[in-house]
Amino acid sequence: MNQAVKNDNPDNDELDRRIVMATQSGLPVVANPYSQIAEQLEIPTQLLMDRLEAMKQDNRIRRIGVVPNHYKLGYTANGMSVWDVDDSIINEVGEQLGQLDMVTHCYQRPRFLPEWSYNLFAMVHGHDREEVRAKVEQIATLLGNKARKHDILFSTRILKKTGLRLKDKG
Repeated sequence: MNQAVKNDNPDNDELDRRIVMATQSGLPVVANPYSQIAEQLEIPTQLLMDRLEAMKQDNRIRRIGVVPNHYKLGYTANGMSVWDVDDSIINEVGEQLGQLDMVTHCYQRPRFLPEWSYNLFAMVHGHDREEVRAKVEQIATLLGNKARKHDILFSTRILKKTGLRLKDKG
């Protein structure tokens, strides 16, 4: 294992905090974001990469991924499609929905019978509500009788989606 990855150096705690502070609001949209962050932190790019990997390995950070702003991309209609799927096939159907390009995220939630029978949720974005409705109908056709019923819950406002944020010590 690369020595830089091990967390037996107490100096790593402060460096890791600085790395999280520099990256928690997003990576810069440039060709080499890690190089830019490393330069900002005045450390070698490889050390930055090693520390990020160490934080992922010991679960201090879960993942590094792209979170697009759908509104800036022109997708102003957001519909959470909800599906009533037999529990015996929910994993299969969830995998199927999660692989569709038109679904940005998909997950299982508990039912609250008798009022709420839906147990599978899949987010669909569109330029308008009609586009979302058309995409959800495509999904319904694809699923056929695997889904007993479905509906769409449209967003009415934008919620700020962020994870845990560290505050600057100073």
